[in-house]
Amino acid sequence: MIDYEKTRAWRSADVRHSYTSKDTILYALGLGVGADPLDPHQLRFTYEKDLLALPTMTAVIASPGSWMRDRTELGIDFLKLVHGEQSVTMHATLPPAATLIGRSQVVRIVDKGEGKGAVLHVEKLLTDEASGQHIATVEQVLFLRGDGGFSKHGGGDEAAPALPAMPETAPDLVLEFSTRADAALLYRLSGDLNPLHIDPAVAAKAGFPRPILHGLATYGVACHGIVKAFCDYDPTRLKSIRARLSSPVYPGETLRLECWRVTHNEIAFRARLAERDVVVLTNGRATL
Repeated sequence: MIDYEKTRAWRSADVRHSYTSKDTILYALGLGVGADPLDPHQLRFTYEKDLLALPTMTAVIASPGSWMRDRTELGIDFLKLVHGEQSVTMHATLPPAATLIGRSQVVRIVDKGEGKGAVLHVEKLLTDEASGQHIATVEQVLFLRGDGGFSKHGGGDEAAPALPAMPETAPDLVLEFSTRADAALLYRLSGDLNPLHIDPAVAAKAGFPRPILHGLATYGVACHGIVKAFCDYDPTRLKSIRARLSSPVYPGETLRLECWRVTHNEIAFRARLAERDVVVLTNGRATL
């Protein structure tokens, strides 16, 4: 069972991550950016000339690794962990090449009750090593399916505010993005080497007919759509993006991004699969 005090006190060491324009291009390609190689807007993310970086790349930079699996004394059942939500808040423009320092810490652990799991919030602060400038705040929300009921031994935080509900009207804009059949093979090279996304045998043991796409890749595709539709392909205009990862995607499926303009600078969105009509991202909010 999860040890609340030890887990709540967890802080990572500084993670120093140097990346190049090649890494930035590879991240974009893993999201399907550049599907039209003659589109000058997409070339800004896939060609080193005047290169731009998508804000959601901050989710994969300077991450602390599989600390929950390595720190067995914390009592987290790593095999029952599910990535539930992701958010990125930008404080400065992400350089296309730089050395960033990541500092991660647990900021909230919520007990859902015996047999109902727990919710763990991990916050990562990214700063530029050269300038000391705060680049982004990244939050990962994890659902610990095997760790409910820990609070009977003491500890536990209040639940975070609920994510805004989805609009009940028809979307103002719908965009479609076809994912590549080899999308997971490309995306994993940006840092997440979990064999669930490449090894058919591992996927079968997890209950999937074939390897699934990374949830953060689906999230990144949504970011591409928001930047395309509402920022005129200028990633510096996107200040934050958050969504719940609600269902897996198989590489090769088509993402239908449904968007609502809630206010002048706030966009609600969700993503569903064109082939299976399954919602894979929900409760999405982006601020411009």
